[in-house]
Amino acid sequence: MITPYKKDLQYAKFCAYGFLKNLRLFEPFLYLFFLEKGLSYLQIGTLITIREVIRNIFEIPSGIIADALGRRRTMIASFTMYIASFVVFYLAGAYGLLAVAMVFFAIGDAFRTGTHKAMIFTWLEVNGWTGYKVEYYGHTRSWSQRGSALSSLLAAAVVFWSGHYRMAFLISVIPYMFDLILMISYPAVLEGPGWQKSSSKLSHAIGEVFRQLFLSLRQLGNIRLLMNTSLYSGLFRTVKDYFQPVLAALAAVLAGKLSGMDEAGVTALLVGVIYFFLYLGTAAVSARSGGFSRRFPSLYGVLNATLITGLLIVFAAGAIWLVPYPWRWIVIIPFVLIYLLENVRRPVAVACIAESLPGDILATTLSVESQTRSLVAAVLAPLLGFIVDKSGIGGGLIAVASFLIILFPLVRMHPAKE
Repeated sequence: MITPYKKDLQYAKFCAYGFLKNLRLFEPFLYLFFLEKGLSYLQIGTLITIREVIRNIFEIPSGIIADALGRRRTMIASFTMYIASFVVFYLAGAYGLLAVAMVFFAIGDAFRTGTHKAMIFTWLEVNGWTGYKVEYYGHTRSWSQRGSALSSLLAAAVVFWSGHYRMAFLISVIPYMFDLILMISYPAVLEGPGWQKSSSKLSHAIGEVFRQLFLSLRQLGNIRLLMNTSLYSGLFRTVKDYFQPVLAALAAVLAGKLSGMDEAGVTALLVGVIYFFLYLGTAAVSARSGGFSRRFPSLYGVLNATLITGLLIVFAAGAIWLVPYPWRWIVIIPFVLIYLLENVRRPVAVACIAESLPGDILATTLSVESQTRSLVAAVLAPLLGFIVDKSGIGGGLIAVASFLIILFPLVRMHPAKE
């Protein structure tokens, strides 16, 4: 099939960025790493809240800086903070240092999230390919998921042979160094409209970004759009890593049936293999998100359908976890669906925002949307952690999903914006 856009050198760089960025070897074992440190689920929830609150504080300022001073420069700062966080995670032995590492990680995330998407859409605009936002972004995003798939296998090997989860943080520094170099190689046009402004015009540039953002967010339809796109992604951030203790519990049962293998080894292999195939699946659905979205009369219809479906799947995951063994293995299915749905939904959500709000402030707008996702996660993470400590993973998932299902009518998109 001939694509309506060129898969040129910059396309390859966008794909390489996502592939390298998702070589986070620690990600499939993050909660297990925290549990190994002796943290409770509530303490883990507070670390997630620290991450989301700090990300919130820096989210919009980072978007404004990117739009006013340059997006490429902002991305270079982002990867510098990521590398610092990985080193601190590797060295951390107590809650305090883990919190410091989370702060560095959150700042890196805040400077990256909306900025790189804005660079992609700037490239589409420069080349006259703006009609293919979902397809182009979906294809580049699919390489992120391929990176996650490879990362899962590498992580399983590292944990299996080293016997320590923390080694995954140290090795993750390597691909992030390559991504930092890649950012330096991006063409200057991707700095965005503000990159050539002198320092004397900086205050005017920032003021113009604020003015356009204020005018855009005065429209109720735009506010509902940001809430709709953020709600499931915020829930996804909160829920996805509970897959790790779920798999660890299942691995403990499996280890008891296997002779000659310890529980940690079985957990590493089971988590690595399942996440490998999981991310291959998310890569496939992300690349096909454009075709999926065309089955609906509008992108708003996609957002509504995937949101309510996702909430029901989280509810189902909680309900299945409450059933006794051996049927509890079925809980893997809804957790896989939670991941797949997020990767169908994100390209559509980003394309919707890019079409609905001014391109000159796209990094700022996407930062606002990311900040909203962070707020959702910051509220849900300690709440879910508290409920899980009291009534288990199943009860926590059911309670949170039920609450958000009640809120669904408030964020449902209408065919025409107000």
